[in-house]
Amino acid sequence: MRARTEGQRQPLPPGFGTIWTTVAVDLVGFGVVLPLLPLYAQRFHASATTVGALFASFSVAQLVFAPVWGRVSDRIGRKPVLILSLVGTAVGTLLTGLAGSLVLLFAGRVVDGVSGASVSVAHATVADVAPPSQRARLFGLLGAAFGVGFVAGPAIAGVAALVDARLPFFVAAAIAGVNAVVAIRRLPETNPRHAATADVSWAPQTGLEDELVVLEGDGDTDPAASSPTSPTLRIPVLLVVAFVSLVAFSAFEVTFPLFGHLRLGFRLTSTAGLFAAIGLLLAAVQSSLVHPAVRRFGESGTLRLGLLTNGVGLLVLAAVHSWWLLVPALVALVVGQGLTAPSLTASFAAGAASARRGGVLGVQQSANGLARVVGPLLGGFLFDHVGAASPYFIGAAFMGFCALLISRA
Repeated sequence: MRARTEGQRQPLPPGFGTIWTTVAVDLVGFGVVLPLLPLYAQRFHASATTVGALFASFSVAQLVFAPVWGRVSDRIGRKPVLILSLVGTAVGTLLTGLAGSLVLLFAGRVVDGVSGASVSVAHATVADVAPPSQRARLFGLLGAAFGVGFVAGPAIAGVAALVDARLPFFVAAAIAGVNAVVAIRRLPETNPRHAATADVSWAPQTGLEDELVVLEGDGDTDPAASSPTSPTLRIPVLLVVAFVSLVAFSAFEVTFPLFGHLRLGFRLTSTAGLFAAIGLLLAAVQSSLVHPAVRRFGESGTLRLGLLTNGVGLLVLAAVHSWWLLVPALVALVVGQGLTAPSLTASFAAGAASARRGGVLGVQQSANGLARVVGPLLGGFLFDHVGAASPYFIGAAFMGFCALLISRA
């Protein structure tokens, strides 16, 4: 019988709360933009295919620059790269709100994409401070920051859109700008090469670490009770899974506001409200289910389970014509993605040496960026020319392929 200490939780690494807050605030701004951009683009007479290209332009820029920023963070430190990313997000989002044409709208998304190093560098930051047995747990908690962003962001967007269609983008730009200023003072430097020369007070005990532990459902995080050992999956296999699964999921993200408008009559405020509910559930899944799932099934088993659950959700969504079927479809999608994302990132981090971690996670982000080019373009094309449900049938097949690939690996 494995040793465990009842009622005790392994404490979160010092400074994790500050990192978590920075990512959460950044994702609030992203959550403001995502649900409104497809419908906002229709002001410029954009088709579903053009909307897909709009999202793809962000991802092309991120595809090119994410590995670059990851390597830069390995050399000069995580903190300056994250701050630069936040500033770029503020500028790109502001330009999106000020755009008077599709050309400027595309320009705003490209600027935001070029600076979009926050995700991969934030993951590298957490990997720097996380013991191997706790990586999936901490990536799950970091994923909960995404959920918080998708709760607060769409809620802010829905209220701001009642005043003016451009206001949500100005609010998102202001959030990113303020976050950059705060990060200059509060964000820790975790790169092992640079942390030793940084101010040792970088690990402020804000109390958030304790609050984040409360989010987790099962308190058993004793090292002896960590997840069952899983073979380390090869990076090429992980890259294929990251790319193919995110093609499917990003096609869903881009077409769902249009799908909801067509099938259920969604408008700006109702779409924003639904994305807020999705974010709330995502935060709950990633803060409470990831660690128990990894402890029970291992990282690869949790990844496979998440992919299969995503596939089921996409199949059910394709049949949606009413709210009663929409709810289980979205629940399956959120639970599946909530399990997939942190276990996939933890698998990448496990295969990277500390001196190359930012670069490897940057390559993962590059694969994600390529997927967010192909996925929106494919989703928009299928929606326009094959049928409203076709992106979800194809996406379910992609998820099944990825689950099979993990099983064989």
